[in-house]
Amino acid sequence: MTQGHGSTVDGVLRRSARRTPARVAVEHGERSWTYGELDEAVSRAASVLLGQGLAPGDRVGAYGHNSDAYLIGFLACARAGLVHVPVNQNLTGDDLAYIVGQSGSSLVLADPDLAGRLADDVRTLPLRDAEDSLVARLATAPAYDGPEPRTEDLVQLLYTSGTTALPKGAMMTHRALVHEYLSAITALDLSAGDRPVHSLPLYHSAQMHVFLLPYLAVGATNIILDAPDGDRLFDLVETGRADSLFAPPTVWIGLSNRPDFTTRDLGGLRKAYYGASIMPVPVLERLRERLPGLAFYNCFGQSEIGPLATVLAPDEHKGRMDSCGRPVLFVDARVVDEDGKDVPDGTPGEIVYKSPQLCEGYWDKPEETADAFRDGWFHSGDLAVRDAHGYYTIVDRVKDVINSGGVLVASRQVEDALYTHDSVAEVAVIGLPDERWIEAVTAVVVPRGEVTEDQLIAHAREKLPHFKAPKRVEFVAELPRNASGKILKRELRDRFSA
Repeated sequence: MTQGHGSTVDGVLRRSARRTPARVAVEHGERSWTYGELDEAVSRAASVLLGQGLAPGDRVGAYGHNSDAYLIGFLACARAGLVHVPVNQNLTGDDLAYIVGQSGSSLVLADPDLAGRLADDVRTLPLRDAEDSLVARLATAPAYDGPEPRTEDLVQLLYTSGTTALPKGAMMTHRALVHEYLSAITALDLSAGDRPVHSLPLYHSAQMHVFLLPYLAVGATNIILDAPDGDRLFDLVETGRADSLFAPPTVWIGLSNRPDFTTRDLGGLRKAYYGASIMPVPVLERLRERLPGLAFYNCFGQSEIGPLATVLAPDEHKGRMDSCGRPVLFVDARVVDEDGKDVPDGTPGEIVYKSPQLCEGYWDKPEETADAFRDGWFHSGDLAVRDAHGYYTIVDRVKDVINSGGVLVASRQVEDALYTHDSVAEVAVIGLPDERWIEAVTAVVVPRGEVTEDQLIAHAREKLPHFKAPKRVEFVAELPRNASGKILKRELRDRFSA
């Protein structure tokens, strides 16, 4: 292989394989791979992909469940100079066709149980569980010995979650992701001695790029689960096989609501990471009370920055439980007004970023790219407040702020107030069109036990000024969310505006 002088995504694995070839890198189900074996498998998989008639720069979709094969497919694309396109395995129909078509994917690596959802004219290669799958072909494929990709080459189209609009493909380079891995390692105290379990979807940037790849960089042993199953997670912790877990607030809420959360021996869990959406402060307080020795890290960011932008470390939580922390190693951040000018500390504004971790723009969307990247800064769409010590607190998504009677109301503040009620299992606050109020503050609640709309409105008014309290409460069995745990408020607005 022609050696380059930069650092690439697949090079992260290669260095660990040379350093600790016999150490176990990944376990999934009954299979395990040492670092040396995993590196060899990636080289053979790169040859398999190029043998499909692909050329460097071609896009390759990945439509599969969590597995060791999914990881190998991604790293093989990186080594072969191909552009990996992770696709939410829950997508079907027009949503699925949009990402495959908009990315121009020449081939889709698909698990057999999902391949039937793809259009007939989409060329596929099974990831696993088939005689002609990517994993099955490794035994006879030669090791790839071609040129290394350049650090500025694209390695992934990382599609945004699409919670407010159609997904956009953030163009990530090797350089951007490797910088993000270094930021994650330093800010999250990742080390080879950790025993992380990865249970969130690997198509999502947080699990793959904030945890799995950085942990491969430091040489840890990684367990990949199909999904965040509470029984399996608790068993791994109790048996000492796992001591580090990342999950979005919705999963932590689910784990803390389990009847056995107070009885299982979870003292072996040392590091707890949360992110992907805002953690309700009452939920975090409940978790910290139950597990006082557990170190909590708040991870915040978005797809376009790889995705880690800020971190609140365990020793920084006291007095700022609602903060998302300070920018990580390779990120510079500001809070600005609509004209792009800095606002005083303590004043809400949009948080903007400058960083080598940032994407190059959106795939085939020049207007959206120009709108997001202005005056040399990336405009995040998040409303934030910075304090005098450099800590940031996310108030809301700019598009989720509610205009109630001409006064702006942050949905997060209302949600935190309602989470203090014992009968609220989950809640999402949205603004709905209203002739009198412009937008009526509306709480969509998953109840736990018996509770009425009047009771919850009264409870909110005890915690908040009356103009911020909900005007309506809607009860649902569950909240719509994507596989990364983000609540889809756009769907709630569409449903209850009708």
